[in-house]
Amino acid sequence: MDTPRELSDRLVTLLRREHAALAEFLVALADFDVRRAWAELGYASLFHYLHRELRLSKGSAQYRKVAAELIQAVPAVVEPLRDGRLCFTTVIEVARVVTAENWEAVLPRFYGLSRHEAAEVVAALAPRPAPPVRTVLTAVRRSASSTAEPTVLAVTSGSTVELTGPVAAVGSTVEPSVPAVPVAAPTSSFRSAELTPLTADRQRLHVTVSGRFARKLERLRDLRPDLSDDALLEAGVDLLLAKAEKRKSGHTDRPQAAIRPSRDRGHIPADVRREVWKRDGGCCQWRLASGECCGSTHSLQLDHVVPRALGGASTADNLRVLCAAHNLEAARRVFGDARMGRYTKGRRVPICAGPALVRDVSGDSPGPGA
Repeated sequence: MDTPRELSDRLVTLLRREHAALAEFLVALADFDVRRAWAELGYASLFHYLHRELRLSKGSAQYRKVAAELIQAVPAVVEPLRDGRLCFTTVIEVARVVTAENWEAVLPRFYGLSRHEAAEVVAALAPRPAPPVRTVLTAVRRSASSTAEPTVLAVTSGSTVELTGPVAAVGSTVEPSVPAVPVAAPTSSFRSAELTPLTADRQRLHVTVSGRFARKLERLRDLRPDLSDDALLEAGVDLLLAKAEKRKSGHTDRPQAAIRPSRDRGHIPADVRREVWKRDGGCCQWRLASGECCGSTHSLQLDHVVPRALGGASTADNLRVLCAAHNLEAARRVFGDARMGRYTKGRRVPICAGPALVRDVSGDSPGPGA
């Protein structure tokens, strides 16, 4: 039976073959384009050939078209594509700024980046003009079959925010609205806001909020007319961030002179919590098979190395910071899949991919492995 390491080695081999095959395909496609072979086959462009002849989706065809043109202009991108340093999904961004003249300095900045991270590099190298400082509120009438509230669009100080709620409750500074179109109810209340890089230090934010939020924002504008909307939102984020970090780390500006004993056997004293949080740097300490530390800062919990159920104490030496996913994995290794399966039944099971994809399943508790 193959071991996990043998299976992983096989996946690494297959991934390298995938990278090499993709690079070879793009090199051949670039040559195909140089020869305009697609025209001899009756197609109007390389894009139409890829979409019609090779049956690629329009998005996949566009990616490959841009990559082939980039290879023609900058052949040096082939090797990073072949060995995986350059992700195929970032090619669209790379092509915006990498040229035959600057590739030696610019191309390495894209190695190992996601498309969003690559977009941030592009924004720094070729910043887009920030939108004007103004507020636009646009009502969108709900459809007969939809229970969703009207959508309000606000563009302020270089940021775009979608607000869901009655327009009348937001205020009277409304510009002419666009024609009403039906909208569907949102499918998830946990959908992350979309950030679009504009410059090195500015991004556009798209987020859907409630009418209640819109009314609160308007009230706050009245109380602090000296601040722009993005400054108001940033101030709110700063307050929540400080509060959350303080709660997680146990930090206090006025620590107690004497620690009062707790009757709760699982209680973790605030001074111990602070010590562990500081020692572990506020990130998951789980060791991966490669020997590296997980390092996630999402859904962090304090885990007992020797679980409380087995007599483990709530001391700094027996505590570590883990993300929810690795806290659960630690518990599975001690108590088994069957027992932890009963614990997680009906709960959202956390996953981990570096910094975070899901919400904490147990709030501020020590976690299932504690």
